[in-house]
Amino acid sequence: MEDETSGAVSAVLEATSQPFCSFVLLTDGTTSASTILKVRYSPVWGMTVEAMIFDGQDANVTLAMLSHLVSQARQVRLRSPCATVVVVSHDPAFLADFAESSLKGRLLVWATRLLVVTRLTLPQLHALLPAHWTFSMMNTIFLNLEETSPNTRYSVYTYLPYSPEGAQVVKAAIWSPVRGIALLTGTSLFPDKFQSFHGATVNVTTQPWPPYWVEEEEEAPDGTTVKKYSGSDYLILKTISEALNFTPSVIPTSSWGEAVRRVEERVAFMTTVYHVALTERWQQYGFTYIYEFNQASFSLAKPGLKPRWQSLYYPLTGQVWAGVLVGLLVMPIVFSKISSAGETQDTDSRLPTGTVTLEVMGILVGQNLPLSLPNTSSSRLLVAAWLVFAFIIGTVYRGNLTAHLTLPKYPPRPETIEELVNVIDRVTMPPYAIVWRNYFATSESKVYQRLAQLTSLGPSFMEGLQMATEQNTATLTGRRYLANMIAEHFTEADGSTQLYLGRESIFPGPSGWPIPHDAPYQPQLDRCLMAIIESGLYEKWNEDILRQNRRRSQRRKRKELSQQPERRRVDEVESGGSITALTLTHMQGPLLLLLLGLALTGIIFTGELLLQVAGSPQEQKTVARAVTKAQGGTLPAFGRQVL
Repeated sequence: MEDETSGAVSAVLEATSQPFCSFVLLTDGTTSASTILKVRYSPVWGMTVEAMIFDGQDANVTLAMLSHLVSQARQVRLRSPCATVVVVSHDPAFLADFAESSLKGRLLVWATRLLVVTRLTLPQLHALLPAHWTFSMMNTIFLNLEETSPNTRYSVYTYLPYSPEGAQVVKAAIWSPVRGIALLTGTSLFPDKFQSFHGATVNVTTQPWPPYWVEEEEEAPDGTTVKKYSGSDYLILKTISEALNFTPSVIPTSSWGEAVRRVEERVAFMTTVYHVALTERWQQYGFTYIYEFNQASFSLAKPGLKPRWQSLYYPLTGQVWAGVLVGLLVMPIVFSKISSAGETQDTDSRLPTGTVTLEVMGILVGQNLPLSLPNTSSSRLLVAAWLVFAFIIGTVYRGNLTAHLTLPKYPPRPETIEELVNVIDRVTMPPYAIVWRNYFATSESKVYQRLAQLTSLGPSFMEGLQMATEQNTATLTGRRYLANMIAEHFTEADGSTQLYLGRESIFPGPSGWPIPHDAPYQPQLDRCLMAIIESGLYEKWNEDILRQNRRRSQRRKRKELSQQPERRRVDEVESGGSITALTLTHMQGPLLLLLLGLALTGIIFTGELLLQVAGSPQEQKTVARAVTKAQGGTLPAFGRQVL
């Protein structure tokens, strides 16, 4: 019987294995060493590992030894281009323990072939195969002895979780000492279980995350409420489900933590929204093909214009203003000297220095020309030069002033991480983003460490963005998600937004869908994902969704304005329609200049009155007589009040 078992195992392995593959053999001690040696020395294998667990030991000791052997076998598998694992046992309990240990120890991937040699009854076999992920989902076949000598026959069974007839145990081949191995029609020893799901339902988990995954409730024709899904990652799932022929079923979850935990437990096949492949996450679950490089960025409120009295100063540089001031001080002196030198015979026709200064200033601001032209050629040439200078300076100043007022220069805003941590009070992120804060805190960069100190967990992204419009805070997450939230909730009727995205990304995060470790259907998912990304569909879907959300937000704002006429009129007045209306923010400089002039005039006028009152004794006597008359009642009440 042992020789026949060895022949059956060798026949199956020779029909399926490739040269230079590692060969791992595990047994519970029910098979003699001679059987193991006969299989081991088959010329096909490149490496052999023997592991024997003898029966009769304590269950905990057996599990500990089995886990250790599985760990050693995994090292062999990792160091080999391919591997075949053979497990020999007739004990269902041992096989169940091996299935759990191999799953926890990550012994098998889809490229690893598992052959279980056993002697179970058909009811035991039909109950064992679908009960364990290792036997039902992985690349596993069972070589089962069904009859004893002299009519010895081994049957090869495999479990197909997805087939046109549904999940079932399928007999793939028969081996007998006389005829050898015979494959049954339409089957193979190691069939591809996930080439097509044949319309089956596949469990997935997710959470709303626009623009990648959006959930909306709609009323069905029968009156019930159904969920409608959209988004770029939903379109990926929809495309993959059509290619692999399965129907996705979204398992309700309350948080992202629960969503990925369902994947770890293999209740769900995947979480269908991208996750950044952090080192900490790789330890918990695997990832599909890295199809997205999430550009983590931050969002802040756009800085507004602050009232600045320097608006009159900005059109010209300091050097130009200094040159104009020098010309304004020198020109009256030169003009007076030239005029006095050329008109010495007629002293009455000379203009006072104050009048000359006023005329020079009037020409400069374009408000006046000389009252009388000078008689000498030198004076006329000087006036002409000053007129040209004033014309050029005035034209340039007025043009730049108009541009500065209508197209003002906004204050600088943080665009990099270094600038962000220096000016912001707090960075908000949801509670599950604690892995990000830990990642920043363990970084060697001082900037990232400072970012971790400023990070506050708690508010949702929507609450964080609203806080950013009211306080000196920022919100940090994926760039596309932030762009979508801003476009959908913070876009005005004219297309402007209250928030902006920082130019610099924090880091490009390679991202994929979370799947169980060593998921056997990963090659099919990766092939579909690569086809979608390489065709450019994913980028197009994201751009279309962002454009639709921006337009939807603008339509909503316009509808709100149409329903509130008063608010619409206020917005039109503030914006000036198609013309930019200048506000106090722009015109603070001229107003302050006017107030300063009025204040100085009032001070000088008061001083002049005081000097006039404190003038000659005759004036003092006149004022005293006026006061006496007022007190004597000779003047009306108004006159007395004035005095």
